Amino acid sequence: MADTVNSLASRVHELTVANLTSPASSAVQVDTGFHDVIARAATLGPDAAWLVGAGHSGLAALAFLHRQLDRALFHLDAAVTAGFNDCVALHAAALRPLHEDPRFRAIYQRMHITTADLDELLWIHREMHMMSQDARRASVENIGRRDLGISRLPQALIPTRVPNTPGVLIARIDLAATQTVLQRAIVKAEISRAGGNASISAVSYNWNEHGARRDAWRADDLESQRRQSAAARAFVERPGLSTLIAPCPPLGSLVSPS
Repeated sequence: MADTVNSLASRVHELTVANLTSPASSAVQVDTGFHDVIARAATLGPDAAWLVGAGHSGLAALAFLHRQLDRALFHLDAAVTAGFNDCVALHAAALRPLHEDPRFRAIYQRMHITTADLDELLWIHREMHMMSQDARRASVENIGRRDLGISRLPQALIPTRVPNTPGVLIARIDLAATQTVLQRAIVKAEISRAGGNASISAVSYNWNEHGARRDAWRADDLESQRRQSAAARAFVERPGLSTLIAPCPPLGSLVSPS
């Protein structure tokens, strides 16, 4: 099957999920996969250039994780050349010590964005932070539930506006991957809990059916509240924001929610 932008974007999503889920055990496969994406995207022409950036930014993240600074900066530089411009991500707490590195600063100063795209990037990173908080709360709220139901983690829709800079598409994949990882973790824990309750109900004479129904009602109510909260957080494009491409805000001037 011939490669397409969509098929390679899906592959980047898969690799990002693998890296977020098990960075140690999947490191070699993820590294190989991102290199493969870069090679394949390079043959698709300008419309797929951002996927080259996605591959290099994925490799940079992998290298940063394993404290391979020179390799990380090499791939970050290549990612920026291919259109990566997630200046918000580069303000994450884990990367702030690098702000004094002249090589990092030189790479950052090459990134450009529009005010409208920056507004979406800030929303993407806030949403990833909010989703993580929702997942932690849901995990706590589901402790001790006696029903057999399985609750999912409602999530805000990914923006569909046409960005002014293609690097925003990379950040959207990061958001989608984070959603996938959190959803899978919640569902896995819920299946385990529900399965355990099913086993207990099958063998116990003291099974509290009324308590289980009450827990199910409460869980449905909490899931409804989370669904409403996620819907309320949906990205809304603000009119009047500049679409003029300009250098990213100065290093150190942004605050990453994560």
